[in-house]
Parts: sequence; C-alpha cells; structure tokens
Amino acid sequence: MLRLCIAGLGRTGKEIAKLALEIPDIKVVMALCSINSDKRGKDLGEVCGVRDTGIIVDCPENLEHEIIKHQPQVVIDFTNPLAALHNAEIFAKMNVNMIIGTTGFSQSQQNKLANLAREHKVGIVLAPNITLGVNVLMLLANLATSILDSYDVEILEYHHKHKLDKPSGTAKKLAGEITKLSRLNNQKKDINVHAIRAGGIVGLHKVIVAGENDRIEIIHESFSRRVFAEGAIKAAYFVRNKAGFFEMRDVLNLEQVLSNCLAMNDYLVENIDSEEVVG
Repeated sequence: MLRLCIAGLGRTGKEIAKLALEIPDIKVVMALCSINSDKRGKDLGEVCGVRDTGIIVDCPENLEHEIIKHQPQVVIDFTNPLAALHNAEIFAKMNVNMIIGTTGFSQSQQNKLANLAREHKVGIVLAPNITLGVNVLMLLANLATSILDSYDVEILEYHHKHKLDKPSGTAKKLAGEITKLSRLNNQKKDINVHAIRAGGIVGLHKVIVAGENDRIEIIHESFSRRVFAEGAIKAAYFVRNKAGFFEMRDVLNLEQVLSNCLAMNDYLVENIDSEEVVG
C-alpha cells in the first residue's frame, strides 16, 4: 500500500487526488492547501467533487507534526516554486520521497532540490513534464534531431491564459535536450521557443524539424488534466523506495530507449545499401 500526500489542490492537484482515490493499493493520507485557501478544513472528497474520504485538507503550518501523525511515503506537489521548496526541505528531513510537478523553478532552485535529495538520501522526481506522452515527444524529438542534425528546429507551446511561466518548463526542457545533443554532434543549434497563452488550452507542444526540402512535425496535446495525474501516479510508484534526484526520463527509462534507437540507426546507415533502401 502506497501512502500518499497531495500538496496543492488546484485543477491538476484535484485530478491527482481523484485518480489516487480510485486505486486500491494507494491510500491518500494527507492533502495540503495554501494557508489562505477556502479548501482548508474541508473533506478532500468535497474539494474534488467525489465521495467523502475522511481526509481533512490542511495547510503546511504544522507540517512536521502532520507527517509524524499520518506517515506518508510519497508526496505529489503541484503548488508553486516557493511553497514547493519550503515543503521539500521538511519532507526531505522527514524522509518522505517527492514528485514535484510544479513549474517555474530557476536553475538555482532546481539545484537546491537536487542537494536536498543527496543530503537526506531521499528520492525526488522533478517533473514539470509529468505526462507520459510528452516524454515520448521528447524522445522522438531527440531521435529526429540527432539523425537530421543539419535541419532547423523550432518549438511551439500552447497553454491556458492563466499559466504563469512562459515558456513552459517542458518547452525549455525540450530545447535544452536538443541543444545538448546538437553540441555532442558538433552541430550547435539555435532553437526558438514560441509561447502562446490563450483560453482554456490544457497543453500542446510542437517540435518542427525542417530541412530545405522536407519537414517533420512532432506534436503532443493534452485533452484533460487526467493525463497529468496518470504521470504523477506512475512517478510515485517509481520513487517510493528510491533515493536520488530523478526526472521523468528516469521513470520511463527513456535514456536507454534513445540509446537503442540511435544504435539501430547507426547500424542501418552502416549496413544497408542505399540503393536497396530506395528500391
């Protein structure tokens, strides 16, 4: 049984809570909101629009005491960078592993989270790109740009008008991964990221890989925040008994998959006659 705490009960946090409450071998033992939230003191089921759960939503004012009382193994945090960092210091000290899906961290804040994982020997998955599908997008984009290393790359991302960080953490991660690979191939790329904030768009990321005579577009679109919840739960199972600092690529073992794909491409290039392939 995985004992779970959910920190942050916005739109995504509520979806995570609803999914976790449906899974027989997960027991939600804590739910946290901000100090001034109107959710404080309510049953988690009432907040999420489902059955009563007996779990009363609280704020992190007495977090150490609540952790001792409820003994969560993993917390899934979708709050904001400052709250997540503050909570992470306490959760790490209390030996609670973490999934942090909060976006908008600076590099120094990310380094601080990594240091917490090392110092306290806990597991932290930092996952602004929490959905499973968007991580496959990253894999395919890395694969395409590694093979088509002379092509130009542009990234477009679309989100709802209330999203604060711009560009998204996922878009910045995509650009960073592609740039890193291009440097390894001695083909340094300048990648533009275009951010659009409009209406109620849940999330869409598009990678354009364009040459002089053809173009590839790789697109991932989220239709529902349920997809974020599915990724968060998968990450929680992954990190429950681990120590270290991880990303979703570790949860999905994408490094090995990419390595295998690139090795297969090298094999094909070296061993298959080009005329035979065309024929």
